[in-house]
Amino acid sequence: MPPIELLIPFFITTAVFAYIPGPAMLYATAQTIARGRKAGLMASLGIHLGCYAHVAAAAAGLSILFHAVPWLYMAVKLAGAAYLVWLGVSLLRGASAKATVEPGVLPRSGRRAFIDSMTVEILNPKTAIFFMAFLPQFIDASASFPVWLQFVILGTIVNLMFSSADIVCVLLAGVLIGRLRQSGSAQRLMQRLGGTVLVGLGANLALQRT
Repeated sequence: MPPIELLIPFFITTAVFAYIPGPAMLYATAQTIARGRKAGLMASLGIHLGCYAHVAAAAAGLSILFHAVPWLYMAVKLAGAAYLVWLGVSLLRGASAKATVEPGVLPRSGRRAFIDSMTVEILNPKTAIFFMAFLPQFIDASASFPVWLQFVILGTIVNLMFSSADIVCVLLAGVLIGRLRQSGSAQRLMQRLGGTVLVGLGANLALQRT
């Protein structure tokens, strides 16, 4: 493993990055607002598991492809952005339609949020670029562990810390909206809010230059 003088700044920097509001945190919060705490937690789990694809890519050096082949990066980014916008529009359309279930109940919301969030995370090339840019600063080529294993270990720690921040946001959002979800009109309003956030995240991802 890297020496302690590298690990201490690694943990500090990771914690700072993890608890600064970012797209994953906003996404999990939006799912909570629109579908409830269970969906938010399942979304956080989906993001967490999807992120391991990028950890593996960083360990294998595959993220370098995004630098070497710009059109591939753009294609994956636009696919992820389009999927986010589609999810947001789906929520907005659902909020506009007449409710066919009891207030506060969205069938299969937890499983749907899990699948959607994992897909969104895997299709986000900025996560791959982040790992490839961030982790090498704390890799020690002379350590007893091989470089790829250091990528896996440090990437897992980063992923766990980021997921802890997502879960904190989900729990806080769940507490705040718990009482509001007793009202059908409030539920539709929260669906619209969550859908708007997802559309905004998709547009932001698509319009970013890098």
